[in-house]
Amino acid sequence: MSDRSIIHIDMDAFYASVEQRDFPEYRNKPLVVGGDPDHRGVVATCSYEARKFGIHSAMACATAKRKCPQAIFVRPRFQIYREISLQIQDILRKYTNIIEPLALDEAFLDVTEEIARAGSSMLIAKDIRQRIKRETRLTASAGVSYNKFLAKIASDRGKPDGLFYISSKEGLAFVKKLTICEFFGVGPATEEKMQGLGIYTGADLATWELEALQPIFGKSAQYYYNASRGIDTRAVEAGRLRKSVGTEDTFEVDLHFQDEMLKVFETQCIELEQQLKKFGGLGKTVTIKVKFSDFTQVTRSYSTKTGFRDAKSIIAVIPPLLENAVVKNLPVRLLGVSISNLVLDSEAIEDDQMPLW
Repeated sequence: MSDRSIIHIDMDAFYASVEQRDFPEYRNKPLVVGGDPDHRGVVATCSYEARKFGIHSAMACATAKRKCPQAIFVRPRFQIYREISLQIQDILRKYTNIIEPLALDEAFLDVTEEIARAGSSMLIAKDIRQRIKRETRLTASAGVSYNKFLAKIASDRGKPDGLFYISSKEGLAFVKKLTICEFFGVGPATEEKMQGLGIYTGADLATWELEALQPIFGKSAQYYYNASRGIDTRAVEAGRLRKSVGTEDTFEVDLHFQDEMLKVFETQCIELEQQLKKFGGLGKTVTIKVKFSDFTQVTRSYSTKTGFRDAKSIIAVIPPLLENAVVKNLPVRLLGVSISNLVLDSEAIEDDQMPLW
């Protein structure tokens, strides 16, 4: 698949950049888009000026205020962000119809067939960034490579307002130098597990055979195995709508007590919160999965109209689900939690289902 040309477009501090564009008094100042710092609320995103103080997405707004007392806090205007996102998608469709949006502020493009007309994927990415800036007065970073995994990493390397390219000849050497936390899909829980196995870099991960990874990481093992070798065969899926986000862990030593299991779920929920932030919305259904030592599996779900967007709200409903799921007097070898019935933030606002203040 090394003959493909994939571009990952990622808007720079999207929500905050829109606010700074529309309100000149916010420009060049630490700006936080999220909830009320004097009440419960989290950071949706923040300007680069605020990031210098250690503020980041998913942080409690109260913590953000302590880190930067002079920060300006504003309520998100998701309907505006949604409208701009649609404008950006219209721009992207001028270059290819093979577009896979990941959230309001990012998307993959497969421009393999457009190379003959445009000259190179780098020229296409450069033109996209210029057009976005010209038509929206916002900046975007772009990553260009031969697969989705590397294109996404490349866009992060180019931030803010940059362009980064990883060729098929450079891919393997580039991946070997990555830290595990830079791998797309590796959250805090998985990072901790890998480090416990002595896996700190792409080079470390590449020393593991697939057969050794599978009992530990289950279905994700193939992805980790391929990614550590610069391989990603996933196609850009035009029109793809994500239906759920989730994470799971298989244990080297089976768990016997629910207190142990709840600690695992707490760590998984923190990772799940990050996935929801990246999606740009909330989910209305929590599902836990429990696999016993005899490989039988039980799932239990809970739904609410108001939805779940942070670790705390997800963790709150897990104890009764777990109590109901432990139907066998057997140790547990796998636990997982997922959020489904996903709703973008703009849609949640329209339905009056997302209290932010």
